[in-house]
Amino acid sequence: MSDVYSPVPELNLLKEFEDSLGGRFFAPGFELFDYDLDLDWFCGDAPDAYLDRLIPFAYATSSGSYYALWRCDDRTDLATLPVVFFGDEGDLWVEASDLRELFRSLAAEPDDHEDRARLAPARERYLAWLWEHFGLTPGDSSDDDEGVALAEYTRRFADWVSEFAPEDLLDQVLSALDLETPTA
Repeated sequence: MSDVYSPVPELNLLKEFEDSLGGRFFAPGFELFDYDLDLDWFCGDAPDAYLDRLIPFAYATSSGSYYALWRCDDRTDLATLPVVFFGDEGDLWVEASDLRELFRSLAAEPDDHEDRARLAPARERYLAWLWEHFGLTPGDSSDDDEGVALAEYTRRFADWVSEFAPEDLLDQVLSALDLETPTA
């Protein structure tokens, strides 16, 4: 039996790092959970064709929101798949174009002063880990190419969800993604 966390080397490195922190957090609310956890817990009665394209891997907030890789195509390098945020209150968006972009965003300094103080030691270790393993620094939200890529993934994600969602749910999804409901 293998003790490898996942088939994604980047997530395995992150799991190893997270385990080294002894239960401390390096980013507000972020915590890996069992890789490819059964989505029935998250998505209820969604069709298998929908569930088969989502790979949940981490809590995004302490209130139950989570991140999942979205199999938007059949690429074999799972680390290059877009990361979708599923909010516990219905929020939904494409968070990152790939895992490395998510890792950069997790490195951002928390807005909340108490979080900054509480997370500072582990965050400093995370910044060093991020640089050592990937040569990355915290993300810069002004990257135009990144914004264009996220907008394209968001449009594709909405198109994909429309294959499965009944009209009322699709309206909610499009609203959460800040997209217009198409008119006939």
